[in-house]
Amino acid sequence: MTNQDPQELLKRKHELDEQKRQFTNFSRGACGPSELEAGQEFSNDRLPDDQNRMKSVENKQN
Repeated sequence: MTNQDPQELLKRKHELDEQKRQFTNFSRGACGPSELEAGQEFSNDRLPDDQNRMKSVENKQN
């Protein structure tokens, strides 16, 4: 079993989240405006919650 660095995993997750956000914006631009299905209302202006992220990192280290 490999030992994975939590900071590296978190960095990779943020990279994947950014790729998803870019793809979503591209798709919406290419397809034009449309109605969203229930539960698909995403906010593009949401900032990462640093307090929860740091608590998660702290919990994984303990």
